[in-house]
Amino acid sequence: MITTTTRQHNLRSHLPGRHTARAASSVEHQAMLASRLTTRDKWLLALLHEHRVLTTPQIQDAAFPSGRSARQRVLDLYLWRAVSRFQPFRQLGSAPMHYVLGPAGAAVLAAEHGLEVRDLGYRHDRAMAIAHNQRLAHTVGVNDVFTSLIARARHSTGEAMVAWWSEARCARHFGDLVIPDGYGRWRTRHRGGGAREVEWFLEFDTGTESLTKVGRKLAGYARLAESTGIATPVLVWLPTTRREAGARTALARVHAGLDDPRAVPVATAAAELLDPAAPHPSPAEAVWLPLTSARADRAGPRYSLADLADAWPGLAPPAGGGEDGDGETDAGEAAVASPYRLPPPSPIPPRATPNRDVRGER
Repeated sequence: MITTTTRQHNLRSHLPGRHTARAASSVEHQAMLASRLTTRDKWLLALLHEHRVLTTPQIQDAAFPSGRSARQRVLDLYLWRAVSRFQPFRQLGSAPMHYVLGPAGAAVLAAEHGLEVRDLGYRHDRAMAIAHNQRLAHTVGVNDVFTSLIARARHSTGEAMVAWWSEARCARHFGDLVIPDGYGRWRTRHRGGGAREVEWFLEFDTGTESLTKVGRKLAGYARLAESTGIATPVLVWLPTTRREAGARTALARVHAGLDDPRAVPVATAAAELLDPAAPHPSPAEAVWLPLTSARADRAGPRYSLADLADAWPGLAPPAGGGEDGDGETDAGEAAVASPYRLPPPSPIPPRATPNRDVRGER
C-alpha cells in the first residue's frame, strides 16, 4: 500500500526539547545551566569524567533515592546535553541506559576548575567511543562494585566510601609497575567514636582472562610494594565460586614465590555469594576469603570489607585519608586542578538540593 512518506529533513531533525550541539556550546546555554545545575548534578558530571560511563542503576545507587528520580534527573541532563547516552545491544531483554559526559557538562566541569575544555582532554566522540569498546562490560562491572558500596554507605550509619580512583588515575600513578582496575578506601566508625579504614586495589575478573594471567599480576603489586614501602591489599572480584577456586590456585602459586608475600595481602570473593534479596548487596558483606597460605583451598572464615584487615595482623593502617567538615577526603592526591589532572571526585555524594522549579529534583 502506497502511503505519504516522511520528508527527509524531518528525519534529520533533533529530538524535541533537546538543545542542538551548536546551542549547547553557546554562552546563553551555559548561563541557563548556571541556574539549573545543582551541586549533585556537578558531582555526577565529575564522576562521569573520572569513571567514563555509568548506568542508570549505578547513578541511582550513587546519589538518588529511587529509580524514578534518577531517570527524571538524568533525562534533564541529557536534554541539556550535559550528559550523553547509549544503550548497548543485548541478545535477550534490554540493557540499561549508559551515560557519559556530554559537551555542555564538560564545559561546566572545566569552568568550575578554571580550565578550558581542551585542558580536560575531553572530546565528545572519544567519550561516546566506549559504547563500542571491548572493555565496556569490564568498566561497567568495576563501577558496579564501587557504586554498590556507595549505596550501602548511603543507607547505613557509621560506614563511608571515602576514596575511589579510576583505572586511568591508577595508571597515571602506578602504571610503570602495575595498573589496578581501581583503588578504594572504606571507613567504619565505632560507637565509641573511633574510625577504622581499609584501602585496597581492585582486580575485577569477568571470566574471560586466563587464570595464569590473573596470578601473574601479583608480581607487579610486589614491585609496587617494594617501591613505595606500603603493603596495600589486592582484592580480586570474580563472577562465581568455581572461578574463584581456580583463581586462588593460580594466585597462591605466584604468591608463594614472592620475595616477601606479606607485602602483598590478597583476598578473593565471588559475586554469586551476594544475597540478591538483601536491600543493598555489596562487596562490604562477609564475602572475602584471604589468601593466607600456599594452600589455596585452605578453609577459613570469610571477612567483611570492614574487618578484612584483621586477616593480616601486621598490616599498617592507611596513611592520610583525613576528612574535613564538608565531607571532602584526602586520598593521597592534591585537590588542585591542572591541565589533564583534575582532583578525584569524592565518592560521598552531596546532599540533594530542595526542589524549586526544576523537574526531577527530589
